[in-house]
Amino acid sequence: MTVHFIGAGPGAADLITLRGLRMIQKCQICLYAGSLVPAEIVGVAPEGARIVDTAALTLDEIIAEIAAAHAKGLDVARVHSGDPSLYGAIAEQMRRLAALGIPYDVTPGVSSFAAAAAALKCELTVPEVAQTLILTRTATRSSAMPPGEELDHLAATGATLAIHLSIANLARVVRTLIPHYGAECPVVVAYRVSWPDELLIRGTLATIRDASKAAGLTRTALILVGPALAGEGTNSRLYAADHHHVMRPRRRSSRG
Repeated sequence: MTVHFIGAGPGAADLITLRGLRMIQKCQICLYAGSLVPAEIVGVAPEGARIVDTAALTLDEIIAEIAAAHAKGLDVARVHSGDPSLYGAIAEQMRRLAALGIPYDVTPGVSSFAAAAAALKCELTVPEVAQTLILTRTATRSSAMPPGEELDHLAATGATLAIHLSIANLARVVRTLIPHYGAECPVVVAYRVSWPDELLIRGTLATIRDASKAAGLTRTALILVGPALAGEGTNSRLYAADHHHVMRPRRRSSRG
């Protein structure tokens, strides 16, 4: 018996990995975050499978479901949105499973920042503009930020920022970032990327708050910030004709 932590991707049912899909298809027990994982994804579980939406459950209740499956020798598909390694709250589940001697593994998924970049048709790391991507969030009721990871500190790098779980703090995000990036820095608020009601709100640090407020966004949105979002910059050296490497060695002259 194994508990399979599975990244379901950002929302669209066909953005889950083949491995994750096949695991769900084999598991008689399926626990999923119903507020963020579409029912279509867990709908491929075997006929008669126990499918439980864990959105309203506590950690103790989730572990109790898994322990009951373990006692019966039944594999469990534990399905999380996006990639479970990012804000997936799987660490505390794995600690509990380890203490109980219940085996588990993890299957990665497509994260919302990657899905948002795809929807925007943009590269988040543009040569000579931004070569660093920072995945972060702001302090909320659920948990504070560790010392040294405050947004003001991270913004000093000038990197592309993917700010998760922070749309309710957008006013504070804007106030913090303008001194580092400038009021005209491009911003995108990506709401429910790859879902049927996907919404991409483009603006600048000066305009994005009003635009998001007009759209009525209060949750399930990612904030992308940085000059790379403008789509401008120099070409990389990777495909330059005079750039040689082990896969494309320098060509010898054909002259005598």
